Amino acid sequence: MPVSDAVNAVLSKMEDAMKERMARMAKELSVMRTGRANPMMLESVKVEAYGSLVPLKQVAAVSVPEARTLEIRPWDPSTLQDIEKALQKAELGAMPQNDGKLVRLSLPMMTEERRRDLVKVLKKLGEEFKVGVRAERQDAVNKVKKSFQAKEITEDDLRGVEARIQKTTDSFVKQVDDQVAAKEKEILTV
Repeated sequence: MPVSDAVNAVLSKMEDAMKERMARMAKELSVMRTGRANPMMLESVKVEAYGSLVPLKQVAAVSVPEARTLEIRPWDPSTLQDIEKALQKAELGAMPQNDGKLVRLSLPMMTEERRRDLVKVLKKLGEEFKVGVRAERQDAVNKVKKSFQAKEITEDDLRGVEARIQKTTDSFVKQVDDQVAAKEKEILTV
């Protein structure tokens, strides 16, 4: 008896949810500060401009002229003060410097202690994503077991599908571990 379309849909939905989790994790890791300046650090900064809160990237260009410096060049010079205020509120660990044309953010050197703290945060984040991946697995297993109980699939099919689910889960957990290890190396590199 072939595996039902419902079971294939469950497997597809689980894999899509895991891929979405990995994309969210990649985004969160890109925002984390390492020893170098990264425009993604400013991804969450919102600027009060034109009567509403807008993402910084909609009102300015961000560049990295040096390893620990970010330059924020507004599209409209009248938003310069608003950008500066938003960067101060963001508590990025550096005071913005406004020269009348652009805002510079010089990031201080990270101490060894700060690097170790970031690694702890990173590992906690990785663990949270692995828990999420495992929750997706459990949800898929429960749905497949319902298909078995409804006699849509055989017991042999159930075992095979559970094995596929576990193999997929293991693959995504390994991806999480690999991304965390790469980011840890990046953080600890002076």
